Amino acid sequence: MNTNYKQNLAWIKNYWVDGIFILSPPFLALLVVCLFPAEFKNSQTMPVAYWVILIVLVDVAHVYSTLFRTYFNPLEFKKQHPLLIAIPLLCYAVGVVLYFMGALVFWRVLAYLAVYHFVRQQYGFMRIYSRKEKQTKSFQYIDGIAIYAATIYPLLYWHLAGVHKNFNWFVNGDFMLTNSQLLLKAGVIVYYLIIIIYLLKEIYLSIKTKQINLPKNILMLGTYLSWYFGIVYFNGDMAFTTLNVISHGIPYMALVWLYERKRQSKLELKKPGIYKLIISRYTGVFLFIIIIVFFAYTEEGLWDGLVWKEHHQVFKPFTILPAINSNMMLALVVPLLSLPQSTHYVLDGFIWRIKGDGNL
Repeated sequence: MNTNYKQNLAWIKNYWVDGIFILSPPFLALLVVCLFPAEFKNSQTMPVAYWVILIVLVDVAHVYSTLFRTYFNPLEFKKQHPLLIAIPLLCYAVGVVLYFMGALVFWRVLAYLAVYHFVRQQYGFMRIYSRKEKQTKSFQYIDGIAIYAATIYPLLYWHLAGVHKNFNWFVNGDFMLTNSQLLLKAGVIVYYLIIIIYLLKEIYLSIKTKQINLPKNILMLGTYLSWYFGIVYFNGDMAFTTLNVISHGIPYMALVWLYERKRQSKLELKKPGIYKLIISRYTGVFLFIIIIVFFAYTEEGLWDGLVWKEHHQVFKPFTILPAINSNMMLALVVPLLSLPQSTHYVLDGFIWRIKGDGNL
């Protein structure tokens, strides 16, 4: 069996960069949760400092990393400017309409849009790490079904188990929950059957080709573990947020950075400029982080100053802002403040493609 994993696999960058920033986050997050079970298992609250790390520095910051793949990239903006202008306008208009229909309607639609985005990201990474495999169509379908099962079954459990959860996606009541033990039992059977079929397929391929696609299988395992333990096993806001945010946000930021660095190395951007400086090899990574964290802090500060009024000790510059109490104003402001998220979710379905030559 070929064990030269450094050379023969479809790494995005290389085995150690992918390992640290894309493949390891769900395992590290699960390790943290398991080391402190009393704090994580059934918690309903989260320390402010921990909230800042997870939500501001990772979750919201990863949304703004999309800017480097789109609006900050002069070539990409020139090529896709109709799309990049139309989507945020459309998202805002739809958001206003939804909020006028009811605040819960707005948050529910946004929550399911976010879920779709999170699920699709795992599928996208699986496709990236499968792009150099020579599999039959049926085996490719098994891969796709397996990665979807890793995310969809925990979501079904959340919706159907009839168990009170100490966490939500955005706000209380954003998911439509019910209690259907029959459907849940059927889902469990299908879930484990898919896992067995996938494992048998991988064993067969490893014997036939004398190779194991290490990054794809690590990604698959990390997805199963983070989604199962974050939603099904643990029932705490800290556990869910830790596993959900770290497993999703850090790999996404890494992918954006690696992709844009690769484009620059191909001399797509020959003229000097601020964008080229930001994604330069050494100082660029610090500028990249500083910029997305700045946007994330500003956005969360506006949320806290205008709407939530929950973390004034973190967002002191925004405490002078008046709280908005008018439903009319909230219907205009809330979709605007959430526009980076909604635009990120929608744009993500357009900007990532695997080309026919097997490259991103």
